Amino acid sequence: MIEYKTPAFYRSAFALCLAAVAVFANLHLMQPLLPELSRQFALSPLAVSTSYTIGTLCLGLSLLVYASLSDAWGRKNLLLVTLLGMTASTFMLSQVETFGSLVFWRAVQGCCLGGLPAIAIAWMGEEYSKPALVTAVGYYISANSVGGISGRLLAGGLADVGHWQWVFWPMTVLGLFSCFCIWRFLPASHQFQAKPFRLAQALADNWHHLRQPLLLITYLIGGLNFLIFLNQYTYISFVLAATPFNLSSSLIGLLFITYLTGTVGSAYSSHIAARLSTPGAMALGVVVMLVGSLLTLLPGLISIIAGFFISAFGFFLCHSLASSWVSQHASRAKASASALYLVFYYLGASSGGLYLQPFWQWAAWSGVIAGSVLMYSVTLGLCCWLWRLQRQQLC
Repeated sequence: MIEYKTPAFYRSAFALCLAAVAVFANLHLMQPLLPELSRQFALSPLAVSTSYTIGTLCLGLSLLVYASLSDAWGRKNLLLVTLLGMTASTFMLSQVETFGSLVFWRAVQGCCLGGLPAIAIAWMGEEYSKPALVTAVGYYISANSVGGISGRLLAGGLADVGHWQWVFWPMTVLGLFSCFCIWRFLPASHQFQAKPFRLAQALADNWHHLRQPLLLITYLIGGLNFLIFLNQYTYISFVLAATPFNLSSSLIGLLFITYLTGTVGSAYSSHIAARLSTPGAMALGVVVMLVGSLLTLLPGLISIIAGFFISAFGFFLCHSLASSWVSQHASRAKASASALYLVFYYLGASSGGLYLQPFWQWAAWSGVIAGSVLMYSVTLGLCCWLWRLQRQQLC
């Protein structure tokens, strides 16, 4: 096993975190561009958001395929293939001319983006010792947030100085560099044992995971939290682009700096869980998201920014702990268990726009927050249920 603070730990963690930055920068860079795309293609907010959500949807649907294939073919080679596919599709996005072409290549890109999330945490769970695993997952989730920030900032900035498609050129270069680092620095699996791919076995493994309450509740927490958290950023983009704020794409992109508190929340998640228990710390994360969401209802740009800073800390605290919880409590087929968590996670992201749209039509941003509070109340109840199940097992 790779131990914490060894050279092998730092090299492999760096390679995985760099790949995470590339993957999540590509996944989220469309979000600050939505108001610009809405104007350019004359589409409604819900219609134009498909250029963003199709990526998360295809990513989520691809996860179970990659997880099962990696159990049969190995982790590193499949990871490299998907990263190369991500890089190629990113380049193609720089060439599109119609909204239909944009959606098509985003779908292809989304399918390729699913490789790293499906494989990374499973690789960590097999190759790292427990102290190294908890720390590495925190780093990895932090890299997810850094990728989300950097992609959005770069997209918004380049849209203002030139054209929204310019962002795909540096993303192509970053993709190539991440492929090199995975090839060079990620060790071949030593604890992995290949299993021939059998569809019946893959379905049986997933059904087994869904019948475990400790896993199913965690899947629901992750998916429903992301349903709200991610799509709040989508709807606030249209708020900030309209009167009285009238912000440009680059200034809207700056809102995603609020993800930085999520980086802190992920990095310190294990320390908070050590004091409160993992379900208790996850519940704390949901409460923090509730507070942050309500703060955005106060008038003024400062309260909106502060609210998103607070929400990001709570979200990534909860998400980091949920990810490691799944890896620790899956009794078999850890890759498919982690992938199933991410299926719920990204399907939540893809459906959040539809869930919040009636609230948006009813009362604009106040309606979005009403819908958010309703869903966060559900996930808080799920965290309390998970805590109770853990207590029963310990007794």
